Amino acid sequence: QVQLVESGGGLVQAGGSLRLSCAASGRTFSSYAMGWFRQAPGKEREFVAGIARNGDSTDYQNSVKGRFTIFRDNAKNTVYLQMNSLKPEDTAVYYCAARAVPAAKYAYWGQGTQVTVSS
Repeated sequence: QVQLVESGGGLVQAGGSLRLSCAASGRTFSSYAMGWFRQAPGKEREFVAGIARNGDSTDYQNSVKGRFTIFRDNAKNTVYLQMNSLKPEDTAVYYCAARAVPAAKYAYWGQGTQVTVSS
């Protein structure tokens, strides 16, 4: 199992930047593909970005491509989401999640961190 703790959320003006961090427990972090998801009020949770176990492959939701970057440091058991050019529609609770390859489902989730972008 792996336990995940997000940090780095907050209030930022439109056009600003935030970096989210997700620290994982355990010694097998590098065996998990990692992802960031978000859920806005009244909406379903949606995929934002994903990264392969060794960081050599990433995937993004179309609306964040070119603005958000996911990266990981396996030595620190941490995955990050750098968010630039933030928009009010990026406001949501952001969650990190872990997927034990080759499983297709993200089985482990953090508690979430609030990101609020003011216009």
